Amino acid sequence: MRLAGPESSVTAAPRARKYKCGLPQPCPEEHLAFRVVSGAANVIGPKICLEDKMLMSSVKDNVGRGLNIALVNGVSGELIEARAFDMWAGDVNDLLKFIRPLHEGTLVFVASYDDPATKMNEETRKLFSELGSRNAKELAFRDSWVFVGAKGVQNKSPFEQHVKNSKHSNKYEGWPEALEMEGCIPRRSMAS
Repeated sequence: MRLAGPESSVTAAPRARKYKCGLPQPCPEEHLAFRVVSGAANVIGPKICLEDKMLMSSVKDNVGRGLNIALVNGVSGELIEARAFDMWAGDVNDLLKFIRPLHEGTLVFVASYDDPATKMNEETRKLFSELGSRNAKELAFRDSWVFVGAKGVQNKSPFEQHVKNSKHSNKYEGWPEALEMEGCIPRRSMAS
């Protein structure tokens, strides 16, 4: 058996280093790394990752059809609660009871799966708008939506993506493409 010499050895391309939640670069100090992925059609569930911890996913068995929402303490980065709300056959009042009493500075991570909007009413849309959403007022049947907002935010959130359900542009039969969003969110200071 003959071993290849250095002139004919095959070297693997250097692997790109991945940071928390698979981000291509690290977040600055006092920022939280996140990745939010909407569901794909009604087949592949959504994912919400924060600081390299999977908060919601099919593997954790805590996602469902509708809106998947993780509430996070904006100072510590700790998960407060994660729940899925069925916006096709569920009760919108369950969602309202979940998001109405939020404390100032609570971060809200949202990933749609299948249908985010059928049961949404005016109050639900208004509450998401107050959390920084630009698109909550126009969400419709089977749209794809990912959003990160906060209670007490002054402006609209830079962390939001929305794709309309349209038979002309849908990637999957009856559903638009899945959305993936990542970034770094500044931690809230105790004083703010």
